[in-house]
Amino acid sequence: MTPYAEVIGDPIAQSKSPVIHRFWLDALGIVGDYRRVHVTPEILTDYIERRRHDPSWRGCNVTMPHKLAVMDLVDAVDPIAERVGAVNTIVPHEGRLIGYNTDVGGIIEPLKRHDRRIGEYANHVATYAQVIGAGGAARAAGVALASLYDVEFYNRTPDKAVALAELFGFPSHSGMGLDRVGPIRNADDGPDDQRYSHVVFNASSMGMIGQPPVPIDLDSYYPDTIVFDAVYAPLETPLLAAARARGLRTVDGLEMLIGQAALAFALFFGTEPPRERDVELRALLTA
Repeated sequence: MTPYAEVIGDPIAQSKSPVIHRFWLDALGIVGDYRRVHVTPEILTDYIERRRHDPSWRGCNVTMPHKLAVMDLVDAVDPIAERVGAVNTIVPHEGRLIGYNTDVGGIIEPLKRHDRRIGEYANHVATYAQVIGAGGAARAAGVALASLYDVEFYNRTPDKAVALAELFGFPSHSGMGLDRVGPIRNADDGPDDQRYSHVVFNASSMGMIGQPPVPIDLDSYYPDTIVFDAVYAPLETPLLAAARARGLRTVDGLEMLIGQAALAFALFFGTEPPRERDVELRALLTA
């Protein structure tokens, strides 16, 4: 039987994961497949149990609305997924199912490419990240960014932002309403001090097709700011367009999508994907 992995969710037709994984399988000459499977909440438990006993199954990616529910259906949860409180990848290992969260790595990897100074900051340098949203993507962003920056959370409902800040060990005033989002500056920094680092991360649905844009004015942000938008439909969100117009560095949702998929691919098929072909893959995804 041909080894295969898949992505499950409800709905699932919109998933780009099969395009990504099949591209890598073909590029590496691996005999295998990656499928898209519509799994509703009512059949989730049965699906997991049937796949558990399939020797050809290499695992699955998990999308909405199952990222929380599958935590109770696997045998062990990776520490990163435990901290996020959500599983987006399940892999069989020696008869057990292990739950992972590759979204965190999918955030960290492009940030390290765009912010080459990560890990080199002196203790006195202000390194801030602002996360917009308070759902699952914001939790993954919190886990990823808290290892690199001081993090503040912003949400339409301020109490949710406060709860998320406290969850990650930041003071309650690190969570606030969307009306408070704006540039953070260190009092000791002059206006041209390039030691300052800043990330704005949109982990909300704002900016998606049919949704309002992120209500943020980027005019006063530091010129070294990185604006990261997890949304990839559309790829050029109003937030990213505004950032590029101001000369700020940007990371789009496809970078995160490909980054998290790369980690899952290695877990499924035991080899690293050919990331040197990312440009070709992006063209395929946006065709």
